[in-house]
Parts: sequence; C-alpha cells; structure tokens
Amino acid sequence: MPGRGLPLHKPARISITRVVFLLSLFATALAFGVVMLISGEVREKSVRDLARDEARQTSTLVFETLYAAMRKGWSKSEIADVILRLQTALPDLRIDVIRGPAVISQFGELAGDLEALRSDPLLKQVLETGQETLVPGTTGIRYLYPVKAKEECLVCHTMAKQGDINGIIDITYPIHSLKVSLDYVLNTVLAYFFGILVLLSAALYLKLKFFVALPITNMVGLMQEIIQHTDLSRRVKTSGIISEVADLSEYFNKLLYTVEDYQHRLEELSIRDPLTRLYNRRKFDEFLDHEADRAKRTGDSFCIAHIDLDDFKNINDTFGHPIGDLVLKEIASVLVREVRRTDVVARVGADEFSVLLPETDPEEGRQVADKLRQTITDLALGLPVGGVRVTASIGLASFPDNAENARKMSIAADVALYKAKRSGKNQVAVIGESDDTTAVIFSQGEMVRTALAEGRLVPFFQPIVAAADGTIAAYEVLARVVDGDSAVCAGDFIEAAEELGLAGEIDDAVFDRALEAMSAGILGNAKVFVNLSAKSITNRERMLSIPRRLAEAGIAPARVVLEITEREALPHFGDVVSMVNELRAQGLAFALDDFGSGFSSFLYLKYITVDYVKIEGSFVRQVVTDPRDRIMVEHIHSMAKSFGMITIAEFVEDQDTLELLREMGIDLCQGFHLGMPKAVDKLST
Repeated sequence: MPGRGLPLHKPARISITRVVFLLSLFATALAFGVVMLISGEVREKSVRDLARDEARQTSTLVFETLYAAMRKGWSKSEIADVILRLQTALPDLRIDVIRGPAVISQFGELAGDLEALRSDPLLKQVLETGQETLVPGTTGIRYLYPVKAKEECLVCHTMAKQGDINGIIDITYPIHSLKVSLDYVLNTVLAYFFGILVLLSAALYLKLKFFVALPITNMVGLMQEIIQHTDLSRRVKTSGIISEVADLSEYFNKLLYTVEDYQHRLEELSIRDPLTRLYNRRKFDEFLDHEADRAKRTGDSFCIAHIDLDDFKNINDTFGHPIGDLVLKEIASVLVREVRRTDVVARVGADEFSVLLPETDPEEGRQVADKLRQTITDLALGLPVGGVRVTASIGLASFPDNAENARKMSIAADVALYKAKRSGKNQVAVIGESDDTTAVIFSQGEMVRTALAEGRLVPFFQPIVAAADGTIAAYEVLARVVDGDSAVCAGDFIEAAEELGLAGEIDDAVFDRALEAMSAGILGNAKVFVNLSAKSITNRERMLSIPRRLAEAGIAPARVVLEITEREALPHFGDVVSMVNELRAQGLAFALDDFGSGFSSFLYLKYITVDYVKIEGSFVRQVVTDPRDRIMVEHIHSMAKSFGMITIAEFVEDQDTLELLREMGIDLCQGFHLGMPKAVDKLST
C-alpha cells in the first residue's frame, strides 16, 4: 500500500531557503568577526612598522644634530639646549640621550645617565647588544637607537674604539601621530576578504554538492535503473537534512509505492476476472498452452471442460444483474471447491467457465465433468429473491484424442459444448466422428474471433455507380477477414459467425471502420450501404444508437443506407417496421436487399417504407440472354419507381448488361464489371 515502509518519525530537516539564509548570515558574521579580529593585528603591525621607520628617522636626525654639535666642540649645556629645542619643536616627542660608560668616564654624565642605565633593563640590553629595539605601548612607541662609535668619533672619544656603543638615543613616539599606509591597509583588508569569499564559496559548493546535487544525482541514477530493469521495488534514501530534497525523495518513494501497488493491481486485473476472482480467458489460454507443451514432452493426457450456464439470461432479465452476479460468484466458488489444487478454473465469458485438468485421461475427465454438472444442478442458491437453481452444459475435450495443440483443444471443447446445448442442455458432451460439420463451424468461428481481436476484420468497399454516366454514387461495405495478402469473403464465415452469435460484433467492427473512412474523407461525398445481420436488426438498442454514433463521427445520417433482407426482417416484421420508420425520421435511409428472392418481397413494399430496392442478382446476371429475367427486372423497376424508390441492379458482370439496364432506366448498378471490392487504402488504385 502507498506509504508502507516509511519511517514513523521524520528526522530533523531544514529547508534549502533557510540553509542559504543561514549560510549567508554565517558568512557575514564570519567576515565581520575575521575583520574585527585582524583589524587589531593589522593596526598593530602597521603602527610597529611605521613607528620603527619614523622613530629611526627621528633618531638619525637627532643623532646627526647632536653629532654636528659635538663636532663643533659644544659643551654639555649646549647639547642639552639642542635636545630641549628638539623637544620643543616636536612637543609630542620625547627624546632622551643616554651616554655610555666610556663617554661618561671621559666627559662625565648628563643628568642621571648612570641611574637610568642601572634602573632600565632595556637601556642596559641595548648598550650590551648594540641592537635597536622597538617597544610598542598603549599610548606610544618607544624606540631605542644605539649610537655606535665611528672612526671619526675616535678623535674626541679617545677611550673608545670603533664599533663601541657611545650612547643611546631613547625616543618615545606617540601613536596618534602615526599615519598608517592606505595602500597597505586596503591591500590587507582586500586580501582577507578575498580569502573569506573563497572559503564561503567552497563551503556553499560543498553544501550544495553533498546536500542537494548528490541526492538528486542518486535519484536520477535510481530512475535510470528503474527504467532499465523495470524494478519498482527500489527506493531512494531519505537521510538528507535539506527538507526540499528530503521531501522530494520521500514523495518519490511514495510515488514508487503507489505505482508498484497499481502495477500489482493491474497485473491482477490482467489475469483475474474482477467479479469472481477466477483467471480470465487470456490467462487460461496461457495455462492451456503451457500444459499442451508439457503434455507433448511427457506423453501425458489432459482435459479441458467448457461450462456454459443454461438460460442464464433469464436470471438477469427476471431478477436483475446484481442477482446474476451473485449467482456467478457462487458458481465460481463451487467450481474451485470441487476441483484439485492443480486444476485451473477460469471465467472466459459472461456465463461461461473453463476448467483445465492436467494429467487427466478422457474417462477421468468425463467423471470430473459429470460431478461438476451434478454439483451445479444440486446447488440451491439462497439469494435475497429466494431460492434459485441453475443447470450447466459442459463440453469436454481431451489431449491427444481430440486435438494435438492448445488452439484445437479449445475449439474441440467448444464443439462439444455446442453439441451439449443442441442435445437438450444440462449434460456433458464430447465430440466424435459425426461432429465434423460442427467442428468446421467452430473452426470458422475461432477464425472470426481471432480476426476481431487482432483488428483483421475490416470493411471492403465496392462502388455503386450511376447507370447513366458511370459516376460513383455510393459504396457497399462488405466484411472481410484479412490474412496477409489474402482476404476471406463474408460468405465463407458469416453462417458460422451467426451460428455462434458473432454477427453483431462483425456488424459493429465493419460499421466503425467504415465511419472512420468517411470521417477521413477517403470516400468523398459518396453514400455508404451497410449490410445488417438479423442479430443487429433485432437488437433495438444497437439500431437506435446508430444516429448517435454518426453524430460523434461528424457524418450526416443521409449519407448512410442500411440494407435489410427478407430473411432478417420476416421473423420480427412488426418490430422491423417500427424501427425503420423511427430511424428514417432521424435522416437515415434504408434499402431492401435481394428483392425478388423470396415470396414475400412484394408484400414488403406495402408495409415497409424504404428508399432503395436492390434487384436480386440472379435476375440481372442473365438479363441479356433470358427474356424472363428481363421481364422480372423491368417489372421490379417499374413497381419501385411507382413507389418513389431508387433501383439498384446487382451482379453487373459485362458491358452488354450495363447497356441494357441503362436502356431500362435502372438508376444504379453494382458488380465486378464496374468495380471490385477493395480495402480502403486501395480505393484510389
């Protein structure tokens, strides 16, 4: 059933819209955090680098100024005055000049030099290492610049040697006075942002790939496998956290469950009868083919029994179809109960059943068939309308006694059933040597059934021409069974078809195909003459449906002429007269076919109003050489014209006959001389 096997509790999922939003929000927060995090480092690094450069420049400037003063021989007070002037000129800058021990020993210290050297480890470190030192602070940058003795300094500083540290210039530079390089800051920030964007793109790509693209790819792959192997049992995994993707997978699985369920149902319907749940005819034929092949290999016998309920139509007509359905279901249950598990029971028609009895010889088959018939006869059906009893006729055929293949086995069983019906019903019959004629009937009937099922029962069209100028006025529709390049005429199978109740199906098939040709414009504006069997003429519902079928096909009723004969009309004369009048009132035309072939032909002209009279072909064939035929044709034509009817001469086989009929004033002619019956696709040739 749809939904089976799905998890009871759905895992936590999130929509792809929310994922994109959260990812964007996370990326923004990440970028903001990174910028805030690196901004201090960028600032510190910028300040350090710039402070070092500016402090070095300032120290060099101070050193050069003091050195210039010292070269002039200035005293300590003059040097202190220079330092004071420098600090005055740069009020935010603090400059201290600390003399080294050698200079102090030779020239004395400035204010507190020795104390400063003792108390400040940095001064001592720079004095010992001779390395410039940058110390960042919260308010400023402290830069210690060692003054190394050069060769020219040794003239005055006699106690020093070249490379000694004569002193330290200690400069404290305020941070607010620094101006960070704009290019450096911009380049640094852009570099970081570029890195963040790369990370963001990579994260988005990975998320879309693993949470969206990969599940969809897996689903497409599964679809391809399902199409290739027709395996609807496969399912998509629904473990993704993206809700849209998970929902797509989940509902795709539900769709697969539904399709699989419907497939099982369709498979069941394709082999089972929906009312009785027995196998249908198609599945029964498969079992029969299989059993015939098996029996040929093993040499075993088997039997089939065709069962037809006697006068079942009376139950439907008396109690209604719902009661009839209950009877059929009860009969089906009885048949299944009375046979072996290895036997096959099928419903092959409205009230027809078939039973396949594997590994059963003719005598055993006869016993089983008699038991089934007696069980049905003794069955008292307790229905809402009261007790109902039915009987059944059974035809039994055995392999290989009655046939050597499945198709002939089925025909043999039908022949036996037909024999049981004609022998009084409620009995079991088998075929014998005297049943050859019946077998021929069923063989022809099987040919018609197969042709109907395969669409090979088609209309052929024979032209009906105007006698005066030879123009085509109409076509008569003739039934043919097409088998490859050959076509079987209706005369070779229509009697068997009527005997087996297939005439109505033939009429419907031919009529529908003729309507298709008319709708397609293949016949131009010509009228179409359609033959009707006794089965169709006496079926009032079928006859009165013709105007509706014409309207659905977009064909004017006046283009269709329905042909009736004395043989079909006589047994139901009153009903035929009423039905003809009703259909003529709706625009259809009628033709009285084979006029003159029976004793009642002239009586029909008195009571039935028709539009055309088709003169019996036996009078027309010899009309040129037989004066009596000529008299008959002339009188039929004269009488028909007096009634206002159009005459049609059949069996026009030569030009002399056509010329004579034209002289008589016959309206229309039909025959092999004027045109052979052809399939619709060959009418233009």
